[in-house]
Amino acid sequence: MAKNIFVFCEQRDGEIQSVALELLGVAKQLATVSGEQVCALLLGSNVADKASQLVAYGADVVYVVDDVNLAQFVTEPYTQAITQIAREYQPNAMLFGATSIGRDLAPRLSARLKTGLTADCTQLEIDQDGNLFMTRPAFGGNLFATIVCPEHKPQMSTVRPGVMKMMEPDYNRQGEVVSKTIAWDKSKFVVEVVEEVKEVQTVEKIEEAKLLVSCGRGVKDLTEAQNLATKLGGTVSASRCLVDAGMVDHNRQVGQTGKTVRPQVYFAFGISGAIQHLAGMEESEYIVAVNTDKSAPIFKVANLGIVADAQAVIKQLNKLI
Repeated sequence: MAKNIFVFCEQRDGEIQSVALELLGVAKQLATVSGEQVCALLLGSNVADKASQLVAYGADVVYVVDDVNLAQFVTEPYTQAITQIAREYQPNAMLFGATSIGRDLAPRLSARLKTGLTADCTQLEIDQDGNLFMTRPAFGGNLFATIVCPEHKPQMSTVRPGVMKMMEPDYNRQGEVVSKTIAWDKSKFVVEVVEEVKEVQTVEKIEEAKLLVSCGRGVKDLTEAQNLATKLGGTVSASRCLVDAGMVDHNRQVGQTGKTVRPQVYFAFGISGAIQHLAGMEESEYIVAVNTDKSAPIFKVANLGIVADAQAVIKQLNKLI
């Protein structure tokens, strides 16, 4: 019988990624309803010492595969390792971050385990029978669809970074750490990492910012917006239209086809609030919206709404500050 919720805890260079801790948090909430345990999957080389961190963030059991074959992410070894563990323990659900690694790994696992996969989920719910309800944008982001997979286990889902809220860590929590050994089929190791070239990140990640000054079609000049963000200790982000216009780089885009953000304060200047954009920012703690259209959808999620010209408001704020 399938049981327990497994979370693939992505690490890079031995550092647990934030999305893994976010997934442990939502898995703990789900497990409380279904009466299951949260089981973390920690794969890599020389990573066993990170197991205690996963317990602190909500894992009841941590399955560790510490092996030189997993020193760098290559799809086949990681897929083999998780497939063997999944077949042994028969999880009810498996959660992955919708990162470059998670999006590569999860589909291959779903194929080998002969089950379904719901990608880019924005909400996860579960019932007492362990049925996972996975909600994601559908039909070009114009509506949300809730998907269930009752006939095949594990129920698999990827979740974008920043969508879920991580628990406060409790380093007094007790959990079980289980070391696993994998029976490798090296005849299938046909890809080898020859060299790894890392790009230096020169732009602050908007998904980690505490305050965002986000601009849309109603902002024609970003100079004042950048000044405002600097004064407030925040970062400039944008809706898709400014990215398409070449005014802002894609790594600053908020929305379904960009990044999901959850800052303490989100300024939406000249953004109408299409559902694709709302999917990426509606969980912000405090939203200030400025738009000339009093019927703009952004006002439905805003804590404070101002019907005015966005460019003029930004300029006035800069003067006041």
